[in-house]
Amino acid sequence: MAGDNGGVPNSIITITDPDDPRLADYRALTDVALRTAFEPPHGLFVAEGELVLRRALRAGYRPRSFLVDAKRVGQLPETDAPVYAADQAVLEAITGFHVHRGVLASFHRKEPVPAAELLETATRVAILEDVNNHTNLGAIFRGAAALGIDAVLLSPSCADPLYRRSVRVSMGEVFAIPYATLDPWPSALADVRKAGFTILAMTPAPEAVPLAQAAKGERTAILLGAEGPGLSRHAIEASDVPVKIPMRRNVDSLNVAAAAAVAFYELGRED
Repeated sequence: MAGDNGGVPNSIITITDPDDPRLADYRALTDVALRTAFEPPHGLFVAEGELVLRRALRAGYRPRSFLVDAKRVGQLPETDAPVYAADQAVLEAITGFHVHRGVLASFHRKEPVPAAELLETATRVAILEDVNNHTNLGAIFRGAAALGIDAVLLSPSCADPLYRRSVRVSMGEVFAIPYATLDPWPSALADVRKAGFTILAMTPAPEAVPLAQAAKGERTAILLGAEGPGLSRHAIEASDVPVKIPMRRNVDSLNVAAAAAVAFYELGRED
């Protein structure tokens, strides 16, 4: 069972007791409230699947430990972090779900980056208000990575990009896009404008102009709201131009991740 470099991962520990205290990082992974209360304060996040954890390693995240199906130990790269190996029944008792990808890893988070630092070098930015659905957030980050967005700024009410579901849906691309919290909200949008960005607020409002007509600036920020309610009035008022994606067949809006992908493509269409 060789790793990437021809060796066996270090410190393989066989686990037979789901209550083993060394596995605290992996307990009840399907409980969103519990994980949200546990992970950020402890400076950790959990990645699922071999592809995702390899992308986390490539992005410079330091592993705390690995928890794997005993049959898949050989899929891991060599590491100094402990590797806990168990059968599927024990894995399910620990995590609360069938770990069909067979590989989990707990990683140390990096120190937060100030939004002002990201704005210094970015030219295209996505700003999200109250996007608290982890699936949508992960899809937005994947689209941002694929379509040329330099950074993502989040209102304080947004979901955690490093929550397991967000990471999985993004296929690990959340590690490729720098992000920061924009606080206080929405007054900190003024800092984005002071950095030289034109803020385009996505809204289906009748007075909004077609996105293609407005996405011409050298430094552009696209502002998107949560599924359903969309952007708050205060966020729209703090932007420069309300914009929309023209719709047909009386469809009034798109899923926020789909709308984000269209907007990101439009911003980079002339590259």
